[in-house]
Amino acid sequence: MWPDRGPARAGGTPREGWLAAADRLLAAPRRHATPHHALIHLPGPASVSGHWSDGLEGFARTFLLAAFRLAGSQGADPDCLAGWYARGITAGVDPASPERWPRLSERRQARVEAASVAIGLHETREWIWDRLTDRTREQVVTWLAEIVGTSDYANNWIWFQNVVEAFLRSVGGPWEPADLERNLAAHDGWYAGDGWFTDGGTRNFDYYGGWAMHFYPVWYARICGDHADPDFVATTRDRLERYLLDAQYLVAADGAPVFQGRSLTYRFAVLAPFWAAAAAGAAEPEPGLTRRVADRVLAYFSGHGAPDERGLLPVGWHGAFARVRQNYSGAGSPYWASKGFAGLVLPPDHPAWTGPDGALPVERADVERVVGPPGWVVSATRADGIVRVLNHGTDHAAGASGVVDSPFYARHGYSSHAAPDLSQGRLQRPLDSHVALLDAAGNPSHRTPLRRVALDVDGLGLASCSRAHWLDLSGDGGAAGEAQSVRVGPWLTTASLVRGGVEVRLARVDPVPDGFGRPGTAASDDPDGHRPIDRGPWRLHVGGWTIASDAASPASAVDGSRAQVRTADDLTSVVIGVAALDEAGSDESDGANPMGRWSAVPWARTSASVEPAVVHAAVVVLSGAYAGDAARTSVTISGEQAVVTWADGATTTAHLRAPEDRG
Repeated sequence: MWPDRGPARAGGTPREGWLAAADRLLAAPRRHATPHHALIHLPGPASVSGHWSDGLEGFARTFLLAAFRLAGSQGADPDCLAGWYARGITAGVDPASPERWPRLSERRQARVEAASVAIGLHETREWIWDRLTDRTREQVVTWLAEIVGTSDYANNWIWFQNVVEAFLRSVGGPWEPADLERNLAAHDGWYAGDGWFTDGGTRNFDYYGGWAMHFYPVWYARICGDHADPDFVATTRDRLERYLLDAQYLVAADGAPVFQGRSLTYRFAVLAPFWAAAAAGAAEPEPGLTRRVADRVLAYFSGHGAPDERGLLPVGWHGAFARVRQNYSGAGSPYWASKGFAGLVLPPDHPAWTGPDGALPVERADVERVVGPPGWVVSATRADGIVRVLNHGTDHAAGASGVVDSPFYARHGYSSHAAPDLSQGRLQRPLDSHVALLDAAGNPSHRTPLRRVALDVDGLGLASCSRAHWLDLSGDGGAAGEAQSVRVGPWLTTASLVRGGVEVRLARVDPVPDGFGRPGTAASDDPDGHRPIDRGPWRLHVGGWTIASDAASPASAVDGSRAQVRTADDLTSVVIGVAALDEAGSDESDGANPMGRWSAVPWARTSASVEPAVVHAAVVVLSGAYAGDAARTSVTISGEQAVVTWADGATTTAHLRAPEDRG
């Protein structure tokens, strides 16, 4: 394990600490390579692409790290990385080798890994590419060239093709300008403003915006060199700078990134856009902040089981935790963490290495910030260093009701210090960081898809609505697939008002007029019109933050409409129901949370059925320092108006109205 204070403090200069960390991270996977190094079969789960593809993934993603390490050190190579990986490349692209890589036409996943190979070869031209035999270079080109002329990439995969074809062009191989132009147009079409991209156009804002949609354009331009379009380079840099003005707020004082979105097992990859900005010569963020973010993130994970006692990065968040993975994730997948070491391409005299330390935003002051494109309110507090994201715009969906809420996207809140319950039961019956209607059997409604709605508020807040729906799921967690497996109910509108470490969560229920499935849906185009309707009665549930510990189960305390859970180190989650939210309680789990073995979540509910057009409220807190402010926060409801008096005496007034019933 690396020291808790981070590799930059392990001895020597900051950059020397990062080099040492990279060398340690590269050492362990080599023990799992095939004889000629072409495939690295790491211990752990297999992906949907299979064992063969996973072996290529293990090679390509660690090669990316090795390439960054070699490039920035001008080929200095104490562990003979260049020769080791060159031997693997030679065997991998040789069609007669028993260790050959799957062709790009044989395994679609190979196209992903081809981009890492291409970047690695670009960054190490002088020490690997130029020293390969002519025969091997021809075979590399043949292997990569199967991507030319392909299409049907509807997300960040466009960048794998562009990066590969840019490299092929640079070495005299085949490439297709139409491929690049089509993909660049798609990329622009997914730009949502203020530096943010969706990954393919749906409301799935997540870390892919940084480690794919911003990272790859910078490296594409690096590979293109003099062929890069100056306007594209400038636009890429400007958008990246703007994105990082928001992204820097998503890291806690101890280096914990906000736990949100898919592929979280890539861990350090959250640093990719910061290093990409430095490599692109961006003016923001200032170099000291980039290094501070990088040092803290790397130190956070290294202090929480990544790498593990074997020196490997297991599938998980802290240590191994299989439930964070998607079906495309295999044992080699976590090594996309290599992108978090992209700063090693910067020379030793770069300001990111030599300049004074910066400070994270949460280390300087409390933060209350609306991030427009994803529909988030960011609340970060200096006293405890915690970052919270209150979500009213992201759900990873594009269609009609009937979708299971993704625990990685559709919760009302995400944080650096709390993670959703990822058990099978909570996939079917979400409770934590969730507002739901409980049907007659006590089953909570799902939220996806949601729609942002206007909130008339004189403070900081956002609101969204969705059509409450219930899914009857099969035992393996998949939807049964029949229309009758989904029941639809009323509109459920929610809002988050924020001050300091305290959120007041508002909710109201409104009937759906006949012929209208959701706000903005025309009578002739109701995507939910064929579904059975659940007409209630329903009770309202407000779930708080799930907190976890490896030491012991968080302690729970319930008093009337207040529920609290607390870990031994005083991380506290509180929910206080207001008025009709008169019941409270907590649920405990074992092995369901990526942040610790034992977890618990507080909640508040109505004991009586909820009435339409009535605004309800609960005070919700996740804190190491602000739990007492929950009791000192009061909410007065009058019709559609909620007046919040915060612990410091300030007031916020909000009007939570019914959503529009027509577009």
